[in-house]
Amino acid sequence: MPFVNIKVTKENLTPEKKAELIKGATQLLVDVLGKNPNTTVVVIDEIDTDNWGIAGETVTERRKQGL
Repeated sequence: MPFVNIKVTKENLTPEKKAELIKGATQLLVDVLGKNPNTTVVVIDEIDTDNWGIAGETVTERRKQGL
């Protein structure tokens, strides 16, 4: 049973986009690895931008700087 965990920053990810991610990740495992889509699990974790850091700064601060 494949398990995919997608981590993204919490920023306007609509239910439709989440469904698209789940469908696309599932199909990728079918196409590349021949996995059964009925047993493929996809979990999306939305992380607050204050809890995600890059290059020593939070994503919140980086976005304020236009990075």
